[in-house]
Amino acid sequence: MSDLLLDAEALYLELRRGVQRLLTPDTALVGIWSGGAWLAERLAADLGVAAGTISSALHRDDFGSRGLAKADHTTLPFDVDGRDIVLVDDVLYTGRTTRAVLNELFDFGRPALVQLAVLVDRGGRQLPIEPAFSAARVALDAGRNLCLARAADGRFSFEVK
Repeated sequence: MSDLLLDAEALYLELRRGVQRLLTPDTALVGIWSGGAWLAERLAADLGVAAGTISSALHRDDFGSRGLAKADHTTLPFDVDGRDIVLVDDVLYTGRTTRAVLNELFDFGRPALVQLAVLVDRGGRQLPIEPAFSAARVALDAGRNLCLARAADGRFSFEVK
C-alpha cells in the first residue's frame, strides 16, 4: 500500500482540536516516545499545558527481544497523582505499547483520569485499548509500518515502510 498519502500537518491540526476538547484545568500531556513525544511537545506549546515524555521500554512484553537499545527515559516534570493525563501517540496499532506505557505511568503515581489521543489509528488491536480521539483511521497491511518524521523546522510528515 505505497499509495497511502497522509498530510501529517493537517492531521496535527485535527489532533490539536481534539486534544483541546479533552483538556481540563488539571490536564497534562504525556507523549509516548518518540513520535508521541514530538506531538505532545508541540501540542503543549500550542495549547499552553504541561507536558512530559514516557517510554514503554521497561514494561514491554517483548523486552527480551528488544532490550533497551533504543529506549529513551521517562520525564514527567509534574505530579501524576490526581492529575488528568492525556497520553499522546503518533500511531496506534496493536495496543501493546499503550499497555506498557500505562504500567510505566502508574509507577509515577495514580492519575485521576487517563485518556489516549492519537494522530493515526491503524486498527489491528490485540488488546482492548481505544483512543478517546484519533485524527485519522487508516487500513494498512500488517507487514507495513507508518512512521512519523519531524523535520528540522518542526513540521511532521509520514513515511510508509
